[in-house]
Amino acid sequence: MSALPGQLPEDAPGLLAGIRVVEEADETAEYCGLLLAGLGAEVVKLEPPEGAPTRRIGPFLGDEPGPERSLHFWAYNRGKRSVIGRVETTELLAEADILLTSRRDLDVAALRAKHPRLLIARMTPFGDDGPWKDFKGSDLIHLALSGIMMNCGYDPDPALRYDLPPIAPQLWHAYHIAGEQLLVGILAALIHRLHTGEGQDLSCAVHEAASKNPELDVMSWVMRRAPLFRMTCRHAGEHPTHTPTIGHTKDGRWCIATGVSVRDQANLVPFLEGYGMQADLVAPGKDADRHARNVPGSAGPNEKAAHILEVIQRFMRAHTYMDLPWREAQAAGLLWAPLRKPHENVADAHWQARGTFAEVAHPEHGRSFSYPVSRWLSTETRWLPGSRAPRLGEHDGYRFAPRAASVPARPRSGAAPKLSAHGKAFPLQGVRIFDFSWFLASAGGTRLAAALGADVIKVEWKENPDTRLAAMAPIGGRAARDAATAPLPPVSDPDMGGQFNNKNAGKRGLSLNIRHPKGLEIARRMIAQSDIVAEGFSPGVLQRLGLGYEALKAIRPDIIYVQQSGMGAIGRYGRFRTIGPVAAAFAGTAEMSGLPEPAMPAGWGYSYLDWIGAYGFCMAILGAVFHRDRTGRGQWIDSSQCESGIMLGAVPVLDHAANGRIWTRIGNRSPYKPAAPHGAFRCAGEDRWLAIACFTEAEWHSLARLAGRADWLEDPRFASLAARLLHQDALEDAVSQWTATQEAHAAMLALQAAGVPAGVCQNAEDRCDRDPQLAALGWLTEIEGTKIGRWPVTELPAVKLSATPGHAAGITGRGAPGYGEDNERLLGEMLGYSKAEVAALAEEGVI
Repeated sequence: MSALPGQLPEDAPGLLAGIRVVEEADETAEYCGLLLAGLGAEVVKLEPPEGAPTRRIGPFLGDEPGPERSLHFWAYNRGKRSVIGRVETTELLAEADILLTSRRDLDVAALRAKHPRLLIARMTPFGDDGPWKDFKGSDLIHLALSGIMMNCGYDPDPALRYDLPPIAPQLWHAYHIAGEQLLVGILAALIHRLHTGEGQDLSCAVHEAASKNPELDVMSWVMRRAPLFRMTCRHAGEHPTHTPTIGHTKDGRWCIATGVSVRDQANLVPFLEGYGMQADLVAPGKDADRHARNVPGSAGPNEKAAHILEVIQRFMRAHTYMDLPWREAQAAGLLWAPLRKPHENVADAHWQARGTFAEVAHPEHGRSFSYPVSRWLSTETRWLPGSRAPRLGEHDGYRFAPRAASVPARPRSGAAPKLSAHGKAFPLQGVRIFDFSWFLASAGGTRLAAALGADVIKVEWKENPDTRLAAMAPIGGRAARDAATAPLPPVSDPDMGGQFNNKNAGKRGLSLNIRHPKGLEIARRMIAQSDIVAEGFSPGVLQRLGLGYEALKAIRPDIIYVQQSGMGAIGRYGRFRTIGPVAAAFAGTAEMSGLPEPAMPAGWGYSYLDWIGAYGFCMAILGAVFHRDRTGRGQWIDSSQCESGIMLGAVPVLDHAANGRIWTRIGNRSPYKPAAPHGAFRCAGEDRWLAIACFTEAEWHSLARLAGRADWLEDPRFASLAARLLHQDALEDAVSQWTATQEAHAAMLALQAAGVPAGVCQNAEDRCDRDPQLAALGWLTEIEGTKIGRWPVTELPAVKLSATPGHAAGITGRGAPGYGEDNERLLGEMLGYSKAEVAALAEEGVI
């Protein structure tokens, strides 16, 4: 028996051991560099003599500002080295594999000519071309323009009017999203270079990356012209309700209880009966359909479900936070979880067992501090905690060590490469994934791989199919949608789901009953011809069915097995039930966003950890391919959706460790990179809002002049940034009086022309139908599905690769497969079955 994931010596390598990175980046791209370092790459950060600008972002150790005391800089630069210099003059590029930069003024052509094998990975606010390419961005501005803020916030009033602004999720949210997608592109480019020796240029626009991240709003608009409503700490949905899925404990904390399907009710009623608090709830009858499964946020209005949630909230109010029996609820099969604050995960035995956190020594302070350092466990490689962030210029004069002798790359097999719709090769050509993924957190990861050229075989069985019923095609098809002026009624055919189409485009479809002996044998024979087995089931499911890692290795010794679950398979929470909102509650991210207490947490209005989980799932797959192609060794990776969220809370975790401070919500304000005004302001029209962020005196003066308010500049409360930060309530009232008279898009254009960072809080209609920058970036791609027809889907990842661009249709050239659509072709091509034999398998219930 092989070791379980995580049972590795401390000197085990990272997936990117031996890869060298030169980073010249600000807060937009530093997170991507942190991930590269955590995966084992050697990252050297180039800084100006005064230090990187992120050294001036708070919070600070002891609340004393200084270039060596920024907890933000510590969090995002752990494991890196610091050299004072610039790309134009450094000699480090000669030995580097990757240049990671957020500069827009580089002469990329000159660098490419000088370093043909180099991967030049750039992150820019709005891309290199298009009408908004010179717009000023910030985390808030990107969250507004990307539509994320219009998915996040508080319930409307009874008349469905919003009396509170949309809420930006936690700090640096947009940059996390873009950093994850850029890293997926980097890994794909590394694999391509390993086999061809070819370097290339990669470009990621934060605006495009963030705009693709909300879960349901784009496809609901694209397919049926249906807008979504943001709702308190739960998914934005087409049908607003006024019953949050979080409940208050008697001592002022929160717990989430989501999932009120028939199956959930069958577990809930006996659980509440044990406490005598079932009220009028009755368990569903034996004839009730317990297989129905919806994407959160896609269900219609349901007063019965709202009443169930209210009964659950009554139960929660009867308990304190510490005494609430959420573990017992989980054991009963319920989707319950406490809304933790980020630091509360550090001492949890589950995360300690997984090595999610590490104590990183800071010798100059005579102590260590807790950091989140790992997103998955493996049998072969590990995440590296690294040393504390470097002091400015600490490694001046540093040179990369001589390269180790290279090992020939594992050759690709198969037919001649297919070209993408861009007329160029895919980076993952020849890689095959046997894909048991479902839901967005895992299916989205293999969707990224398909867009990069992997042959992804999506395996489903009718007794437990993937979620297909969300953002459905409209009755009347594309013609009806093109003529629509209001939301259209949906079809019910599960092969015509727009959300399923978006997260499974480019894959081939196989229906296979692996509980049947013949089905299991077919799976084994197909896996023998595959590079990766990917799955998103509850931990242990495949093992019980005879396809655990030992069985897979017996089929193919160098197999890569990547599994993703909410909490990870290793550890005491491995059997916990989770979906995106539950993982967010555990991770601490749900508690972080919203107005300051005593307001409720606003959370995130979409399964942010589904997409972040998907990016991490794809990173694990691509990183493992890169490692195997260099070493010949496969591995089992136990990936955790929740750990992906925990990694994002490094600053609050550090602030608690260093300063003893517990995170408190900040709404839309910016205390750590000081700005005022900094928020979303109501504009003319229904639910129209404009985000404005003034970081400098020049930006503030430009705003006041444009508004025609010279009195703002004369008001002592607004005379300096420090003064404005002290009087933000009055400042926001003043700015709101002006914006309320303005059309949002016109005001944004005027402010940007005046040099003020501003962005409309765009909804899906704005992004799909009006945003000229997204159109210029080609953020949507029209592809044809066999049954659903021709529809736009998002082009993921949002990274432009110059030599090997991805395409959403992948090597299949089409949208998501219908259920079992490719049975005959796959069984014939891979296993030699005749049409008659395939038909017989269908008769036997094998396919």
